[in-house]
This record gives sequence, structure tokens and C-alpha cells, in this order.
Amino acid sequence: MFTRITDSLYLFRDTCNVYVLCSGHEAVLVDFGSGDVLDHLNDIGIDRVTDVLMTHHHRDQGQGLARAAQAGIHIRVPHTEQDLFHSVDSHWQAREIYDNYNVRQDRFSLLESVPVAATLDDYQVQQFGDHAITVLPTPGHTPGSISLLLEMDGRRILFSGDLIAAPGKVFSLSATQWTYNGAEGVAASIASLFDLQDRQIDLLLPSHGDPIDNPQAAIALLIERFWELLQRRKQNPRLFQLRERPFQQVLPAAEGSNDKGTPHLLMHHASMANMYVLLSESGKALFIDFGYDFITGIAAGSDRASRRPWLYTLPALKSQFGVKKIDVVLPTHYHDDHVAGCNLLRRVEGTEVWAAENFADILENPARYDLPCLWYDPITVDRRLPLAQPISWEEYTMTLHPLPGHTRYAVAVEFEVDGLRILATGDQYQGDDGLSWNYVYQNRYAIGDYAATAELYRRLTPDLILSGHWQPLRVTPEYLQKIAIDADALDRLHRELLPEKPDLGAEGFIARIMPYQADVFAGETIPFDVEVRNPFPHPEEVVVRVVAPRGWEVQPEVQTLQISGIHQFSFKATPPPGLAVRRARLAVDLTVARQRFGQQAEALVTVLPQITG
Repeated sequence: MFTRITDSLYLFRDTCNVYVLCSGHEAVLVDFGSGDVLDHLNDIGIDRVTDVLMTHHHRDQGQGLARAAQAGIHIRVPHTEQDLFHSVDSHWQAREIYDNYNVRQDRFSLLESVPVAATLDDYQVQQFGDHAITVLPTPGHTPGSISLLLEMDGRRILFSGDLIAAPGKVFSLSATQWTYNGAEGVAASIASLFDLQDRQIDLLLPSHGDPIDNPQAAIALLIERFWELLQRRKQNPRLFQLRERPFQQVLPAAEGSNDKGTPHLLMHHASMANMYVLLSESGKALFIDFGYDFITGIAAGSDRASRRPWLYTLPALKSQFGVKKIDVVLPTHYHDDHVAGCNLLRRVEGTEVWAAENFADILENPARYDLPCLWYDPITVDRRLPLAQPISWEEYTMTLHPLPGHTRYAVAVEFEVDGLRILATGDQYQGDDGLSWNYVYQNRYAIGDYAATAELYRRLTPDLILSGHWQPLRVTPEYLQKIAIDADALDRLHRELLPEKPDLGAEGFIARIMPYQADVFAGETIPFDVEVRNPFPHPEEVVVRVVAPRGWEVQPEVQTLQISGIHQFSFKATPPPGLAVRRARLAVDLTVARQRFGQQAEALVTVLPQITG
């Protein structure tokens, strides 16, 4: 039943290849298949399996994982795909079926959830028995796939999942289609395969197929075939070019003149949202935003398993521009495409996260907020930056200015470099001409935001604006005049279109509850704050009534107070004993000046089952 690869490594063929990595009489398994491997371990002298390391979530890799859990084996899974193991029930309930254009193979997932002992974090090195294993991000077969690198007996051995099955072949092309009629996984596979080539692997151990003892030739043939497929599909035409030179000067040097452009300011040309690099003479770098590095296409859906940050282009940055340390990352706002990679930078590179005081708490406590585009994990902020005050990094001075519009929780970063006044503005405007408004009501856009932006730009008069998704913009007096005129028109239209009284604002709501999401055990009390805005010009009586599921205890249930402007109310809610439910809904029902506004805001509470024994 077993094929010996080395004295400490065996292959067991099941619904996928299961690899048994031995340390004496104990072993770690790479992937699990149906679990039949557990019935045959005595054949190779193994008494106990400590861990199962999963390369990806597909059912053929782990359909028997319930057996592992029952046997007390630790199940470790790719960080990006963790929800498709421990919360797959929620995935199945939420997954669209009708009118479905999401063709990702996330329905080739486990039928039932399994307990996850820990996630396998990208670039992590972890000891299992006698063996140190490095986790490598290798998207392609799925967005969240990983490979596991091991050095044994002087050889570099890679458990490659379904990235490659044989020289020039993959186990599934269908799995690489992450969107309807797309080929995003093909491009991602090429990027991952190039990374493996650079790592000088001696032996590839795929999830399907035989061990590959000539990895370089096998990988090269697969890249060649994949690339022809992409070219004939006319997709990702600049893939090789962007991999070779992902970073370039924001302004290139002018040929035949002394104009050197911006040698100390770079732009990432292969990221989802623009990311900029400020270089110091010391060899340190400061990143402005860092979301999805080297994007090959966005997978359908917005679940965690569809979004994959990684650090793919950092070796090129370091080698081509002499960067010794990624010192700081400074986001312009909290949206995932601008911050998704911050945790990786912080853990792998030792990078500090500096964030403006007007959205640092959103990064650290995303579950508290009812906002679009939140990243799934908290991001530790190492330094909270004040607004409108100069701060120093290396030889540079920067000032962060509040920049509401696209979102209330954003800043414009002002600094000078290479003789130019720069303003990094995130996603405030759309288009290369910087003229199209990019407001989103649920981002808490307010009337007057773009007028304030126009005034800020006029006051600062930058030479160059760096935006989140478009080309750098040279600023002219005509541009500043145009955005001011347009801002006045935007405000006028909103005032003409919306009622004057009650003034519900551009958002259309006058209350919100924090935290928006909470996870508790039955019987545990949750404190809530309710922000209420009086929509009338004079002080008025406000009645706040909490609406909770039957059986919940709420204190106080009703509060009455005369307020003007914004006021914060508080209440506590306690779910009944014995309850287990996902996303139970609470709301606040508002009456202001005897006018019923109804259930204006909600919060979601997941009551976790009590663990006994």
C-alpha cells in the first residue's frame, strides 16, 4: 500500500496522494484523502499521527478528515482556506446556486465542518518532529493553495498539492477557472511555478501523479504550455513583463536631460490597488498601501478563500532597488485591496503598520464596524498617526490629512520627494484624469466631502497626485478649479434630491450599533453602543427601543432622552442558556420627535455552542 520515497517519507495512494513524514514511530501526514491511511500505518512502524497538513480544501484531499478529528490528530489548513474547513456549513448555506456565474470549485469542499487546530500561514516555518517545513503560497489550482517545502538528506523536497501533476501537466484545468470564462488560475499557476523554479527544488511530490525527480524540466514544460494557452486566450499579456519588473519609478528619467524622474518614489504595476514605495538613502522602504501583491485576476466571490495576499514581488524590489528593509506600511484607508497584505509584511518582514487615527481602530477591530470592504483578520497597528500634524520617517516629513469622500475613514498623505510635492489620495477619485467622483454611501459618504477635498487640494497645491487605481496625475490650476465646480454641483444635486426635514443625510440612516458583529457563548452578556443622530435642526425627544430575539434579556430595553446632534446610547443583551445560532439579529427601533423611523440599525450575534468535557 505504501511507496517508500526515503527512509522517513512514504506515499500512500488514496483519493489523493497522502504523504507520510516519519519521526521515529510518529508521523505527520500531508493531505488525508479518505483516511484509509490510518488503517495501514503499522505496516511502516508508525504508532501515532500527530498532525495532518492540508495543501488545499478540495474534497478529494480531505473527505475523511472527520476520522482524523476523532483520532485526536491536529488538522492544520491553509490560512486563506480555513473557512472551508471549520465553517463549511456556513459556506454551503450561503453559496449561490441559481443564476450562478461563480464557477470557482469551492463546492468541491467538505460536506461537514471539521475542527482546525491551527492555520498554515504563508512563509511560516514550523517544526514537526524531526522536520522543519516551510509554507509557500502557490495559488493556481485554488486561490488559497499552499505547497510545503522540506529539506531532507541534502535534498529540497516540495509537497506541491495540485499545482502540477506530471511534466507539463496539471490534474485539473477546470479548477484554474476562478471566474466565468476566466483563466486567472492559469496565470497564478505560472507565477507560482516560476517561484518554485527560483527555489531550486530537487523532488516534487504532487497530490495526483507520481513523484517528479526532474522538477526544473517538468515545471518549464508546464509554464510553456500554460503560457501558450494564455496567449491564445489573449489574457494576461504582460504577465512575464510584470513579473520581471513589477516596480518602476512613478516618473521615469527623461532621456537626454538631467531630469532623473523619481528615483526615490516607485509604483507597483502588478498589484490590484496601486501601491507606492518611498525609498530612503539608508536602504529602507516605506509602502503606501499594500493589498494584493502581483494580482493575476480576482476570483469570483468575496469569501476569505477567494482573496489571497502574498509577498511575491518583494525579492525583485530588494534586488533591483537595493532595498534592505521594508520598514513601514502606511495605508490611505482601511479597504481590503489597500491593506490585505499588511499582516504578512508585519509577520514575515518585521514591517511596522502605521495608520491614521481616524481608521486605526477599524484595522484592529473590524468586527465592530458595519462597513464595506473590511479585511477578514484584525491588523495590529504599531503606531497611530495624528491628523494634520507633521510626522517623520527617515529623511522625509509627511502629513496626513482627513480625506472623506470615497470613505469617511481615509487620509491624503502629503510629502516631498525628488523635488516634487506629492499627495497620495487612495481612491478619492476615479479615472486617469482624476475627475470622476468615487463616493460610496455605505462608506459613510457625506454631503460636503468633495467640497472639502477640493479646498484641501487647492490649499496644498501638490505637483503630483497618486491615486489608488489610476495613473499619477499632474496637477494644474485648471484641474483644481474643475474639481471645485464639480463638488459644488454634487452637493447641490444631493440637496435637491433629498428631503430637507427630516435630514437623513446621504447615507439615509440615523443610527448604527457597535459592535456590529459579536461572538459569544450562551448566557454571556454583550455590551452595545448605539450612535443616534437627531435628523431635525432643534433638540428633540428620541426613543430608542431594542428589538431582540425571543428569550433574550435586554437592559435597558427602552431609553428616552432629548438630544441635539449625535448622542450615544448603551445597552446590554444576553442570549438564553442552551442557545447556539449564527448571526442572530438585534435592532434598534427609533422614534424622534414622535415620528417613527423604525428599525434603523442592526447588529449580528453568533452564539457559540458551549464546549463540555
